[in-house]
Amino acid sequence: MLLVTVSAGLLLITLDNSILYTALPTLTAEIGASPSQGLWIINAYPLVMAGLLLGAGTLGDRVGHQRMFLIGLVIFAAASLVAAFAPNPGVLIAGRALLAVGAASMMPATLALIRMAFTVERERNIAIAVWGSIALVGSALGPIVGGALLEHFWWGSVFLVNVPVAIVALLVMLKVAPRNDPDPSKSWDLISSVQVMVAMVGLVLALKEVTKPGPSWPVVLAALVAAAIGAATFTRRQTRLDQPLLDFSIFRTKAFSAGILAAAFAMFASGGIQLVTSQRFQLVEGLSPLEAGALVAAVAVGALPTGLLGGAFLHVVGLRTLIGGGLALSAAGVVVTVSTFQSGLGWMITGLVLTGMGLGASMSVASTAIVGNVPPRRAGMASSLEEVSYEFGSLTAVALLGSMLTAIYTSTIALPPGAPAEAGKSISGALSSGASEPGILEAAFKAFDHGYSVVMVIVAAVLAVGAVLTTSLLWRYGPGSASSSYDSGH
Repeated sequence: MLLVTVSAGLLLITLDNSILYTALPTLTAEIGASPSQGLWIINAYPLVMAGLLLGAGTLGDRVGHQRMFLIGLVIFAAASLVAAFAPNPGVLIAGRALLAVGAASMMPATLALIRMAFTVERERNIAIAVWGSIALVGSALGPIVGGALLEHFWWGSVFLVNVPVAIVALLVMLKVAPRNDPDPSKSWDLISSVQVMVAMVGLVLALKEVTKPGPSWPVVLAALVAAAIGAATFTRRQTRLDQPLLDFSIFRTKAFSAGILAAAFAMFASGGIQLVTSQRFQLVEGLSPLEAGALVAAVAVGALPTGLLGGAFLHVVGLRTLIGGGLALSAAGVVVTVSTFQSGLGWMITGLVLTGMGLGASMSVASTAIVGNVPPRRAGMASSLEEVSYEFGSLTAVALLGSMLTAIYTSTIALPPGAPAEAGKSISGALSSGASEPGILEAAFKAFDHGYSVVMVIVAAVLAVGAVLTTSLLWRYGPGSASSSYDSGH
């Protein structure tokens, strides 16, 4: 029951990462958000969460992970109400940021509670595989849940749905969670969390600015300087603290580093594919949000079986095959998807399922590679780093690929003479201003499909790089979650 409860909390967190992918066109139209505000509505959640996760893991060690999970559930439910009834984009962005505070409180606790409850390694590997599968499947199911809700309710329902699930999980956790075990000797450093947040915000702002049409280079430079200062001061501060949020020596363990990379690459691919594919089939093919969500849910269909089997057979197959091989399979799946998206849905769905199978295999054991290769005293730190890699992967996918899609569209569209300027700025502008002029829509669809193809090729290339990197790190690792000869990083 504990595994079910923490999985329900994790499902809420990951669903909220992707539930807006299909809802974004409807939401931005109804709340009056600009394209830039639309991306910030999505990005505020993973950005704030990634900045807080390192500190949240350490704070959980100090006050107890059960307490952190319960506090996070309460904040998450309250923030969902704020977001659901937001009167304007600014309030909605703030609500999404508050959602991230609740999610950051819960997420390290989910993995830490599993580690506490499952003391037998084989059982723990399977439980963590379920956890990893829920993370990926929740992300993949977000678009279809968002689409289904928009078929019958107003846009705020995509946030309101969190409230009853959070309440039930809260009540069950009070009954089944292991005893809260705080450790007052652990310190929590707010300054380090702020430094991480500055580095994250600066990097994301630079990515968004440099990939949009007509970037402001002074803004890019200022954002990069802020990111560099945040990262440098954070790194220096960690070397001086008795109990740092991040001990960089943890990365000497190759399996740990491979797990971190695998989680980031997998979530980058999952988030990028869902964002651009759901938008493409709504805006170009005219699918409803529910239909577009069902299409990208093919990733979840592929991910679930391999995710569960990966953990069960890790002791036989080993990390290298599941992580490196999984990322390679997902890269091949993306190639199939982008090669066939204009020639019928059959092969494209096959490509998405293959992509999901590879991502599921990688994600199911990435968590095991991370928490299974650090000592118990670093469990909170390891869990937080894993979740930072999840959020950073999703965050960079939306910031980079979403902006790049718009930039390619605006730079390649060839509008007929006399076409309104709005049609050249976004495909939404073309749909609203050129509905009665086939020449405008034809040019818009062609430009958008070109951008979609480029973005998907980039995703495939990133996955291929991830496969090579993780395979090289895990080259000497045999079956199981660790190798006794190499678990110290030698």
